[in-house]
Amino acid sequence: MKFGKGILIVLSAALLAAPAAFGEGEKSSSTFGLSLSGYVKTDIFYDSRQTVSIREGHYLLYPKEPSLDPLGRDINAAGGFNILSIQTRFAGKITGPDALGAKTSAYIEAEFFGTSDADLNGFRLRHAWLKLNWKTTELMIGQFWHPMFITESYPDVVSFNTGAPFQPFNRSPQVRLTKTFGRIGLIATALAQRDFASNGPQGTSSVYLRNAVLPEMNLKLQYSARDEAHKTESLAGAGIDVMKLVPRLSTTTGYKTNASVTSLAGMAYVMRKWPKWTFKAEGVYGGNLHHLTMLGGYAVRDDSIVEGDAIQDWAYAPTRVMSLWSEAMTNGRRWQTGIFAGYAKNLGARHEIAADLGYARGANIDVLYRVSPRLLLNVGKMRFATEVELTAASYGAPDAFGKVRNADFVENVRVLFAAYYFF
Repeated sequence: MKFGKGILIVLSAALLAAPAAFGEGEKSSSTFGLSLSGYVKTDIFYDSRQTVSIREGHYLLYPKEPSLDPLGRDINAAGGFNILSIQTRFAGKITGPDALGAKTSAYIEAEFFGTSDADLNGFRLRHAWLKLNWKTTELMIGQFWHPMFITESYPDVVSFNTGAPFQPFNRSPQVRLTKTFGRIGLIATALAQRDFASNGPQGTSSVYLRNAVLPEMNLKLQYSARDEAHKTESLAGAGIDVMKLVPRLSTTTGYKTNASVTSLAGMAYVMRKWPKWTFKAEGVYGGNLHHLTMLGGYAVRDDSIVEGDAIQDWAYAPTRVMSLWSEAMTNGRRWQTGIFAGYAKNLGARHEIAADLGYARGANIDVLYRVSPRLLLNVGKMRFATEVELTAASYGAPDAFGKVRNADFVENVRVLFAAYYFF
């Protein structure tokens, strides 16, 4: 928990220092403005195998594990097809009078993706934030991308999964403070959970973080530079994230408990853009990454205090994952092409765990990989895109430490076509 306290102290100090930046604003503005944007999008896709996905297959994670019938035939080795327009969205950007010596703005974005499969086509909130911008300081409050989703450098794939589960994918309510020192930015964030929550005894829920009475904390250092003469851009950064959960408030026999699980995660990323093409890469390592739509989570430790057959208290262990991805793409205005590649490895837990008391995504997956080439055509306000996405998962049996043994691969090939109209 020392890392969490350290990040909390840094964020608190930065927030206390924010008033010193109130005089940094430029000339005051009293202008109010509202601009609307968004797009209409339809996805048409075919899968060669049944998949672990959400919203009727729209958001693909990985192929399902084998399920054998009495004759030894794999039931999940069957294809699927769908057409959906649920990614269609609206956004509004608001600007207004200066406040506290800062430029003010706000942003709202929503789509028809729903909050669950039962709510398909439902109108849901994606982003809702306000900002105060001084010369070298920015304060954002609201719902936005998790700081481990790098908005300046993420996979530009056609698929709505945006590179998940290799790439962190999460939007959360948060307070984020950014301080720039020339080309260097220091970003401190405190987060809660809403649509993207941790797993636990009550299923996927924000209650475990709420019961911890401490926000998830993230600290990130980022370098960015632009060379206008050579039309190049560079980005590099690294960050650390700490999160504490309290999965239960009582034991199975009714005793009060405050047993918690604290996990750490780290990341590093680079992006380099030239006039004709762009390269991106990122690596993530950490425990309990379920809320980031990645593999992993946590489990009850096998050395939890037991009296008879009833657990009297709990101890937990995060399961760890390493993930890497890279992408190369062209920057043409009319035609664009690119290729994404991702790799994820289940590293298990540091302690022995109870196999039947785990709360992890893909606990029986050893390795995941994906390769997805794409081709885009931009015509005015329209875009037509196609992508072939090969995703493979090796399924096996977790051992006492959650590491998967004797794993075999199954593959899914998704062929995707998407049509957009931007406004």
